[in-house]
Amino acid sequence: MNIFKAPLHIQILVALIVGAVLGIVMNPGTTQFSDPNSEFPLQIQDGKILIVEKDRSAKGELVPVVPPISVTPEQYEKRFDYLPPASDVQTGNVTVKVTERRFRLVEDSTGIAINYSRKYNGHLLMTDDRVASRAELEKKYPVFLAAYDYYRGSLSRLVTITSKWLGDLFLRLLKMVTIPLIVSSLITGVAGLGGTGKLGSMFGKTLGYYFVTSVLAITTGIIMVNLIRPGVGATLPGTGEVTTFGENESLIGIFSGMVDNMIPPNPVAALANGDFLSIISFSILFGVFIVRSNAVTRDTMTSFFNAFFEVIMGLTMFIIHLAPMGVLAFMTYATASQGIEIFGTLAWYMLTVFLALMVHGLITMPLILKFVAKRSPIAYMRALSPALMTAFSTASSNGTLPLTMTSVENNAGISNRTSSFVLPLGATINMDGTALYEAVAVLFIAQATAGFELSLSTQIIVAITALLASIGAAGIPHAGLVMMAIVLQAVGLPLDAQGVIIAVDRVLDMCRTAINVWSDSCGCAVVERLTANDVEQTPVVEPTPA
Repeated sequence: MNIFKAPLHIQILVALIVGAVLGIVMNPGTTQFSDPNSEFPLQIQDGKILIVEKDRSAKGELVPVVPPISVTPEQYEKRFDYLPPASDVQTGNVTVKVTERRFRLVEDSTGIAINYSRKYNGHLLMTDDRVASRAELEKKYPVFLAAYDYYRGSLSRLVTITSKWLGDLFLRLLKMVTIPLIVSSLITGVAGLGGTGKLGSMFGKTLGYYFVTSVLAITTGIIMVNLIRPGVGATLPGTGEVTTFGENESLIGIFSGMVDNMIPPNPVAALANGDFLSIISFSILFGVFIVRSNAVTRDTMTSFFNAFFEVIMGLTMFIIHLAPMGVLAFMTYATASQGIEIFGTLAWYMLTVFLALMVHGLITMPLILKFVAKRSPIAYMRALSPALMTAFSTASSNGTLPLTMTSVENNAGISNRTSSFVLPLGATINMDGTALYEAVAVLFIAQATAGFELSLSTQIIVAITALLASIGAAGIPHAGLVMMAIVLQAVGLPLDAQGVIIAVDRVLDMCRTAINVWSDSCGCAVVERLTANDVEQTPVVEPTPA
C-alpha cells in the first residue's frame, strides 16, 4: 500500500503514530544532580523570609539554583505550609532538606524550557520556566549551563527544534487562510439565506445547541470527578516560582470586553489582528445588508464573494494536503518535549479528565447526532477524522478551522450556509472540552486542599462559572488559564494552584481541543437538521471518508 495515495485521514493517522513514537525515542528525559540531596538555611532579610536554594555552577561558584523567593511571614505560612513555621525561622537557624533533585532541558525554535523538580522536606516542588537564549540561561539559571552545553550537541535538540519549526510553519499556513475563509464563507452563507428571519432562526438554534452541550460537558466532568475523586489524599506539587494568570480578571470584565469586541471600531484592524468575534459580527452584518440591497448590487456582491470563496477554498485544499507533515511535526515535538515524571504524580487527575472527555465525545455527542441530527455517528466521525486528528496534534481549534470546514462540507455533506455560520462562531464561543476540563481541574484542586469544604453549592458555583467563563474567555491571551483563575477565585481557592495544572496542560489541551472541534462539527449536523425547512436543500448524503 502506497501511503501517499491513501485517504487523507489514513495519512494523518499514520503521521500521528509515527510522530508519537519518534518523539518518545527523542525525549531527552530528566537528569539527576550529581548530589541529589542537599539542604539550605531559611534567612530573614528586611523583615521578610528569604528562600534561596544554592548549588555549584560550572565555574564552581555557589549560586542560586532558581531565583530567590522573598515573602512576608504571612505569605510564607500560606504558600509553604510544609516548611517550618515562620516563628521558628524568625527565632532560630532553620534548614530545609532538599532531596530527589532532577531537571529537564528542552529547546525548540522559540527558546529553552527548564523543568526542575525536587522535594523540600519530602514535599514535591516544580519550577517551570522558559528563557530565550543561552545567555539568558547563564544569567538566570547558571547551575544548568553545563548540562545545556552538553545537550546542545544532541540529536534530541535538533529534532525538537526542527519539528517545532515545521509544525509552526504548517499552522501559519492554516492561519493564513482562516480569516479570508471565515469572511468569504460567512458572507456568502448569510447572503444565501435570503432573509434576516432565517438568519435569526439559525442563530437562535446554534446558540441553543452550544448552551445545551456545554452544560452536558460540565455535568459530565463534575460527575466523573466525584466518582473517581482524584484529589482525595493527593499531594499537589507546588512551585518555587508561581506565575498566575487572570488574578485581576472577573466575569463582568470579560463579558464587557467580549461585547466591545463584537463591534469593531476598525474592521480592517480586526481583520489584521485576527479578532474572531469582531470579524464574525461584521461579516454577518455585511451579509445581511447584501440581502437588503437592490437586485443589481445584491447580484454583484454575491457573485464577487462566491468567486472569492471559491479561490480561498482552492488554496485551503492545497494547504490541507500538507496536513500529514504538519501533524507528524507537532506530535514529534509534543512527545519529545514532555517529561513523564509529572504524569505519574497527576495520573488520577489526568485519567479523570480523559474519561470525562471520552464520555462527552464518544457517548453524549454521538447520541445527539443519532437522535437529533439523524446521522450515523460512526460515519460522521470518520468524515471529520482529518480535522479531529489535526486539532489533537496542534491543540488549536482556530488553526484547524479551515480543515474542519472542508471536512464538514466535502466529507459530511453539510451545506456551506450552515458550516460557514456554525463553525466560526463555535470556534469562538463554544468550548465544551475546555469548560469540562476547567471544572474537573478546580474540583481536583479543591479535593486536594486540606480544610476546603466541597459542598453541593460550591460545585454548582464551579459549574456556572465554568460555563460563563468558557463563553466569555474567547480571544483572551492564555484564555484557558485566565478562565481557571476566575473559577478558582469564585470558590476561594488559591491562584497558586494553577502551577499544578500547567505542568500537564499541553497533553490535556490536545484532548480538549479535539472535543471542542468535534462538538462544533456535530453542531453543524444538528443545526442543518433543525433548519431544514428554512431553505430548499439538496438531499443529505451520508458522509464518506476523506
